[in-house]
Amino acid sequence: MFKTELHCHSSDISACARVDADIIIEKFTSAGYSTLVLANHFNSGTYAHNKCESWDEWIDKYIGAYELLKEKAKGKLNILLGMELRTDENNNDYLVFGVTEKFLRENESIFKMNIWDVHKLTSANGMLLVQAHPFRDGMCVNHPHALDGVEVFNGHMGHDSRNDIAEAWANKFSLIKTSGTDFHYADVPANAGILTECEITSMDALVEVLKSGSYELIKEVY
Repeated sequence: MFKTELHCHSSDISACARVDADIIIEKFTSAGYSTLVLANHFNSGTYAHNKCESWDEWIDKYIGAYELLKEKAKGKLNILLGMELRTDENNNDYLVFGVTEKFLRENESIFKMNIWDVHKLTSANGMLLVQAHPFRDGMCVNHPHALDGVEVFNGHMGHDSRNDIAEAWANKFSLIKTSGTDFHYADVPANAGILTECEITSMDALVEVLKSGSYELIKEVY
């Protein structure tokens, strides 16, 4: 079985992360993962933190962090481009699977969208929209039709994500289930993700696996 991490941040972009590319590679290769989705924060606050003067400069920097990790991980770990999107609507976070550089460059208005418009946009582009840690403090519950899935296990040890409630919600509304470490710090365990029979080497393959349900969730509680 192959292990894939779906929710990892790097300090190159995410202000709250304390791990660079070398730490990420060491952590997840040592834990036996074959694939990792770099899902750095993508929101107006992170945009401001990175002090970019234009949208294209912001995308250059965002993609640069992904390219750096991909280059350093060559031959050790498959690196896929993801993002943890937050719009200005509220404090909800969404993992977007299937995002591309072209999509990011063409959608400068995405921070101003509401969840229904975001879902319409991602669906039109063949992407999956999954609400991260939907029952953590400060989150708003979405209508299930505005989402493709929910993160039913979030491994961040600094928050109570109420994973049991998220899983019950996913079961009730037949939503796609994901699991991710929400990795920010070097001294926390690699305790989440998915298990598949085939190695995931592309985002297209990951999207198809998530749609099919042909995977097992990694949910290691410490």
